[in-house]
Amino acid sequence: MYTIKLFLVIAPLVISSRIDQDYSSPDSIPPEPKSRFAMLDDVKILANGLLQLGHGLKDFVHKTKGQINDIFQKLNIFDQSFYALSLQTNEIKEEEKELRRTTSKLQVKNEEVKNMSLELNSKLESLLEEKSLLQQKVKYLEEQLTKLIKNQPEIQEHPEVTSLKTFVEQQDNSIKDLLQTMEEQYRQLNQQHSQIKEIENQLRRTGIQESTENSLSSKPRAPRTTPSFHLNETKDVEHDDFPADCTTIYNRGEHTSGIYSIKTSNSQVFNVYCDVISGSSWILIQRRIDGSQNFNETWQNYKYGFGRLDGEFWLGLEKIYSIVKRSNYILRIELEDWKDNKHYIEYSFHLGNHETNYTLHLVEITGNVPNALPEHKDLVFSTWDHKAKGQLNCLESYSGGWWWHDVCGGDNPNGKYNKPRSKTKPERRRGICWKSQNGRLYTIKSTKMLIHPIDSESFELRQIKKPMN
Repeated sequence: MYTIKLFLVIAPLVISSRIDQDYSSPDSIPPEPKSRFAMLDDVKILANGLLQLGHGLKDFVHKTKGQINDIFQKLNIFDQSFYALSLQTNEIKEEEKELRRTTSKLQVKNEEVKNMSLELNSKLESLLEEKSLLQQKVKYLEEQLTKLIKNQPEIQEHPEVTSLKTFVEQQDNSIKDLLQTMEEQYRQLNQQHSQIKEIENQLRRTGIQESTENSLSSKPRAPRTTPSFHLNETKDVEHDDFPADCTTIYNRGEHTSGIYSIKTSNSQVFNVYCDVISGSSWILIQRRIDGSQNFNETWQNYKYGFGRLDGEFWLGLEKIYSIVKRSNYILRIELEDWKDNKHYIEYSFHLGNHETNYTLHLVEITGNVPNALPEHKDLVFSTWDHKAKGQLNCLESYSGGWWWHDVCGGDNPNGKYNKPRSKTKPERRRGICWKSQNGRLYTIKSTKMLIHPIDSESFELRQIKKPMN
């Protein structure tokens, strides 16, 4: 550019000097050889200027060419990046379509399961009403039969009464079958609910905002929660013949472990699992075996119970309180570690009601594992969404509901189910563990918590066998 400017300055001067020579006075004509040499000088100056102009233009062209090459390289890189982004966008769109299809299928299945559950509930209610009427009829017929027997001792049982009893037994069996079917339907419903919620979380992570006619709640919460399913409650009907606990059932001749119905004072009939151990039947209130049931549940679910009695479950604080409030009971905790070593410990205990947050007071009786729970202290039950005033928030470090004191200990049979060597040490402390007061930490594979009424003879034997810690 500087060369061009120089040329534009020199060229007018040369042209101007030529014009001045052409229009000079004819009287003063310079000698001819001098004029010729002046023109050659002008031409040289002009040629030199043009040469410099050419060099300047050449440099400018080279620079422009380099800049254009850089621009083309950047455009090529941009095209490649844009192409890669377009491929990723297409993949995300395909995944989105697949997730939408899966969500639609699961929602249809969810509705089908809900409808089946409603039908089963309706059938169950009608069967219970029919059973209640039949029981009244049977009771009336039994009274009539008793009167007839008194008047005529040799008379045999009326065929109608026998057929009615048989019919009632069949109805009972049908109701039990329906209850099991309902439990299975609810389990499937819970699985469908969890799958749909997981898919919704995936859709949110990819930035997709969708709403469906029957969308589930998408409000986030740290722990995963299974909807409360009271698989062991029935209608509030007359059940005067139901036993109060597993010991009564055992004394009636039922010596097999399994699910039975009981009725405590001022409560509804509910099912429990009776576990027969060494000639006595215990009520199972908690069981962990494989991690199939989430135990990081809400206060409401810990209060009324969750899970399946034939698998992993928590019976419910309210049910436990209704059983133990009428007499003294023993609490037995059975533990099995990942080396298949079995341990147990037994306590005499007192359990408070919901107004005390189900405060637990323990006194050790016997066992073959060091004690981990504080004795002679009030242990308050807490969950992640319910913490008693003045208590530490142990659930920030430990998952699952449990009885805590003024410190967060290492004993938590309701913690997260962790397999051995699959987690770090802090993570194992959050799982099922039993840390004795001497500092030893047991990582647990399976747990059972059982209760049994205290009788004086067995209590004295347990006191004699109590080991030293």
